[in-house]
Amino acid sequence: MASIRIGTGSAWWGDRVEPARLNAERGDLDYLCFETMAEATISAAQVRKRRDPEFAGYDTYLDDRMQAVLPGCLKRGTRIVSNQGWINPDGAAERIVHWLREFGGRGVKVAAVSGSLITDRVLAETDTILENGRKTATLRDSMVSAEAYLGAEPIVDALRQGAQIVVTTRVADPSIFLAPMMHEFGWDPLDHARLGAGSAIGHILECGAQATGGYFADPGFKDVPEPWNLGFPIAEVDETGAATISKVSGTGGAITTMTIKEQLLYEVHDPANYLTPDVVVDFTTARLQELGPDLIRVSGITGKPRTPTLKVSIGCAEGFIGEDMFFYAGPGALRRAELARRILEERFKIIGLKAEDIRIDFIGVNAIHGPASRTDGPEPYEVAVRVAARALTRAEAFKIGREVDGMAVSGVGMTGKRVPHQDRVREVIGVWSSLIPRAKVPWSINMYES
Repeated sequence: MASIRIGTGSAWWGDRVEPARLNAERGDLDYLCFETMAEATISAAQVRKRRDPEFAGYDTYLDDRMQAVLPGCLKRGTRIVSNQGWINPDGAAERIVHWLREFGGRGVKVAAVSGSLITDRVLAETDTILENGRKTATLRDSMVSAEAYLGAEPIVDALRQGAQIVVTTRVADPSIFLAPMMHEFGWDPLDHARLGAGSAIGHILECGAQATGGYFADPGFKDVPEPWNLGFPIAEVDETGAATISKVSGTGGAITTMTIKEQLLYEVHDPANYLTPDVVVDFTTARLQELGPDLIRVSGITGKPRTPTLKVSIGCAEGFIGEDMFFYAGPGALRRAELARRILEERFKIIGLKAEDIRIDFIGVNAIHGPASRTDGPEPYEVAVRVAARALTRAEAFKIGREVDGMAVSGVGMTGKRVPHQDRVREVIGVWSSLIPRAKVPWSINMYES
């Protein structure tokens, strides 16, 4: 093929569904790709599975997304690549088959890619925690799950086997978008120049609306048309890895050299050496050309040979956070909040709270910058007091909400207390990183058909 059109379907688990439906129906796509994971997604899924054996283990919005995009994709013949499989890609594939049949899609092959989950052997196959230099064996007692970041190759393998839809477990974000390019253009997995270019395009697409004006608008400085109606990006990629970035006509947002530059550098520590499982991307040679409204050509990006190891994320149980809020308004709101903080600090001592960390923040005053917040600002008219603590047990974390409840009648005058309708204690999953040799992480593919 001279070129292919790849569109974004999501940038994370909680992303909006409507722009994906528009891409499927009006994007004239060859591929629609979904990225639905954060660093802690698999660990959080494992924790939920322990608590709820009925949890399916795949993206909880899988049904919503497939119902929205399958009619358009089936009509156009658009292939789907997605990491919505989380800890159960086979279950996700079977569920997609269900929706294919509901929409009359018969004989459609759905591939489930597994292999990233290495919890059973991670401590034997890894050595050092990247963040602190300690041995990964020190995580043994707290470890919940471990997964290596697979690259594009298993997806390419599934596409070559005839899969119309590929659903995976942990795969690096840009790799989801790179795989269709490798498959359609026949790129060699070791061709670091083309894979670098393709991974850079994948990096632009992986965060969805961030390339079309999302997470960009700053009123009066960087204005974005109709930010309530942002379209997701579409890349028309040629066999060199150069691409033209656009979006469905009539959608809000903006594709400019500014939006693309911001996304190119998003979460990139070293623009000359952006590490992915497939290639080390070098963004420093990028060329951006404005071809027209909401139309930017990206070219010139290259890469360096991939590393001999893959990144591993190790999720660990690190206790529980107890959290609640209360409020003050009117003259003296900040003074009353400061007294409330002192009251709680003393009461936590009285009850012998065993907490690893405690924070009492005044939202709108110092909750973001903490001690670096300015102290000479105007007196706020209203203050929300957020109280949070991390403890090793749920029982200790529960004490936070109980003491905040007491502020309703045993606290400062004019305390505004909400009724806690939700659980005020949540389990904390810490994420640590290590490296594992590529050969230690084989993948597998199971094929299903509607």
